[in-house]
Amino acid sequence: MENEKLSGQRRDFLKAGALLTGGLLIDQFAFAAGHSSVDDTIKIALIGCGDRGTGAAFQALSTKSNLKLVAMADAFQDRMDQSYKLLSDKFKDKVDVPADRRFTGFDAYKKAIALADVVLLATPPGFRPMHFEEAVDKGKHVFMEKPVAVDSPGIRKVLAAAEVAKKKKLNVVVGLQRRYQTNYRETMKRIQDGAIGDIVGGQVYWNSGGVWVKPRQAQQTEMEYQMRNWYYFNWLCGDHIVEQHVHNIDIANWAKNAYPVSIQGTGSRAWRTGKDYGEIYDNHAVEMTYADGAVVYSQCRHFEGTANRVDETFQGTKGRVYLSANNQGILWDHTGKEIFSHPTKGNANPYQTEHDELFAAISKGEYKFADAERGAKSCLAAIMGRYATYSGQTIKWDEALNANNSLFPETLAWDAKPKILPDANGLYPVPTPGKTKVI
Repeated sequence: MENEKLSGQRRDFLKAGALLTGGLLIDQFAFAAGHSSVDDTIKIALIGCGDRGTGAAFQALSTKSNLKLVAMADAFQDRMDQSYKLLSDKFKDKVDVPADRRFTGFDAYKKAIALADVVLLATPPGFRPMHFEEAVDKGKHVFMEKPVAVDSPGIRKVLAAAEVAKKKKLNVVVGLQRRYQTNYRETMKRIQDGAIGDIVGGQVYWNSGGVWVKPRQAQQTEMEYQMRNWYYFNWLCGDHIVEQHVHNIDIANWAKNAYPVSIQGTGSRAWRTGKDYGEIYDNHAVEMTYADGAVVYSQCRHFEGTANRVDETFQGTKGRVYLSANNQGILWDHTGKEIFSHPTKGNANPYQTEHDELFAAISKGEYKFADAERGAKSCLAAIMGRYATYSGQTIKWDEALNANNSLFPETLAWDAKPKILPDANGLYPVPTPGKTKVI
């Protein structure tokens, strides 16, 4: 997700192509062996047919590569039907997914992955580790949306699969799209060439009015309700510090060329307090400390009627920098003189660029992308932020990475119970700093 202006740009782009706003994990064939399609068409499968998944498929099918969508999977039939209609109406010659290749249910992903050269993974994030593991095990190239996991066991699973993907030379792109955005690339290149010296501090923000809510329906089981309203449950979303703010935290890690060794901070539910908002906080403010002593301040909130801000600033020993998803990238030296400013017009859409570059590499038989490890480590930093705000404790990198605190249900079935359940009033338990244990 992105700030309101960029969200609008993205929605406009997708609406121009049949109101699509999706994103997926693209599972791709091993480069060393080439893809398996006899006619040289790259076969893709979409795992997760919601808005983000449908949009990712739209972007993949909009590349110049010779692609065909051959399989789709989702837990819900209605999401599948809506996505299929939008995609098939827009890309008549590139969508070949008859009813027997449209799979639903908790195991649907396995059937779809088996039929493709590349997979797009865009289900709620809690499912990402097992979907990524399956795709890599079956030798597929992958596009997967962020975040790549919501808890420490999930991060370890992604890191393990990332190593296997490297050995198999499978391209993996993670939807941290600022890494594919021209102003970030050009500005970061100058930072890492020493234009403003060593980064000694910074501030990163994702402050906005929040996202959608899907009220409970009378016929829903608890499992279905939580999956439909996935943003508000940590086993599915990870809280908005993980689901959204990971973008900005990833930029901090990019600027530092490192990951935080410890994180401390605070957060609460100040505005979203009703039962429709599950268990997550609506604000987090954390300090990320790096091995060299540099501290980056990180803030995210979902408050309606307050000032929005989604950007990043960093201070170096020789100057400072400002970055935003609205194509801004400005460097100043220590006197305040501007030394670089990226043009804000004429830039490519980074969501499209992710797919353009990925599929161009696949078409050429090149191994160029290995985003999974980096994506997992930035996600772990965001998860550490949640651990810190929920518990009120300082969280260290190694203890977070090694924690055995899986949020995932013991059983996946529509009548199975998730680990977090509402009380008699429909309210879910909310973490309390000083009392809640997270690792």
